[in-house]
Amino acid sequence: MNRIEQVRKTVDNILLNMTDNEERRCAYIHLYGVSQACALIAQKRKINVELAVIAGMLHDISSYATMDSNDHAHKSSVMARDILKSLDLFSENEIYLISVAIYNHSDKSTVHNELDELLKDADVMQHILYNPLFEIKPKEQQRFNNLVNEF
Repeated sequence: MNRIEQVRKTVDNILLNMTDNEERRCAYIHLYGVSQACALIAQKRKINVELAVIAGMLHDISSYATMDSNDHAHKSSVMARDILKSLDLFSENEIYLISVAIYNHSDKSTVHNELDELLKDADVMQHILYNPLFEIKPKEQQRFNNLVNEF
């Protein structure tokens, strides 16, 4: 089984433990939607697709595992690091890149490294594609405009 599928299996186990069916549905849609957006953007930008997909799957994992969204980017970064270390399939550098991207993904106004920016953009893309009739959050508008121009 490849590394993406190993992470997906771990994420599925976490989500299956959620007791609220509606929240579980939202978790699957969002985590895997962001992960798929990461794959698309990574291929377009020629960034490591595997690491991008994994970052997308794990970027909000703490929110769904604990049902607490306070400081979720930072908590999800720690949880992702623990998950990736426990799988014993990733180098320290890969774990660092993924966990830093997750740590920074909520800070949409600051520019970070290319994987961080990809994850931020994928998060915005999933929010918009989930329901294009929802109002775009002001902090996501410029990123969305840039994505439309890019694609």
